[in-house]
Amino acid sequence: MHTHKPRVTNVMSVDVEDYFQVQAFAGAVSRTEWEHLPRRVEGNTERILMQFEAAGVHATFFTLGWVAERHKTLIRRIVAAGHELASHGYDHVLADRFTPAQFGEDVRRSKLILENIAGVPVIGYRAPTFSIGPRNPWAFEQLAGAGYRYSSSVFPIRHDLYGAPDAPRAPFQPGIGGLWEFPMTTVRLFARNLPCSGGGYFRLLPYRLFRAGLGRVNHAERRPGIFYFHPWEIDPDQPRLPGCSARARFRHFVNMRRMYGRVDRLLRDFAWDRMDRVFAPLLQLPCVPGG
Repeated sequence: MHTHKPRVTNVMSVDVEDYFQVQAFAGAVSRTEWEHLPRRVEGNTERILMQFEAAGVHATFFTLGWVAERHKTLIRRIVAAGHELASHGYDHVLADRFTPAQFGEDVRRSKLILENIAGVPVIGYRAPTFSIGPRNPWAFEQLAGAGYRYSSSVFPIRHDLYGAPDAPRAPFQPGIGGLWEFPMTTVRLFARNLPCSGGGYFRLLPYRLFRAGLGRVNHAERRPGIFYFHPWEIDPDQPRLPGCSARARFRHFVNMRRMYGRVDRLLRDFAWDRMDRVFAPLLQLPCVPGG
């Protein structure tokens, strides 16, 4: 007799930043130029909101304070549609570029901006470019002190820009204050952690390979995965910025025209919800309505 195992619900998340704010272009675009570049984040995020609505999916939107200040209506629309609002820092400075005090100020500032605009508590944080790791373990204490309940900032892989390959693959509590870290999803293969979370890897790898990896996490490990992508990843018509390396351009634009359709397939093939609901038992949160 076959027993039916309930479907594992994964976390869908969006890192709300504009195309000119990505780390790969940091050497080509200064922050002083941001105000003068055409912003596309609102239109792209609206498309994602419509996509999620059509699929009946709720997600967590890790949002820059800089974006929220300039697109207040969008922030309120995210919350009104039943999604979780979380922090991505103020203006995409990597967490490991700060001193502990500077980082604490940044995460408090972004949290306050988002809460004042949306009128809801913000309990989650994701570091720009997954920049919490062995070099800045103090970041967790700063997040707990600023009132966050969880972080999703550690990527347990080897990468030239980020990564903490020796970090736990499953949720863990890094120190005092009760803060949880929900690391990005990896698949263990040949004694290595391979990425299975989204972003550029999702655009580059064959879809069936990604689906098999996430399915393995769900069924063999009985754990939820965490998927992420950016609004600029569904926007192949965005401006091309001068002065970027060929490597940066490849990473940014590879298979971008296929991204929206791939996300549609992913929404159909797996069960999804927002971070605070998927991990509510760990966070010991009261029932969050919806889902």
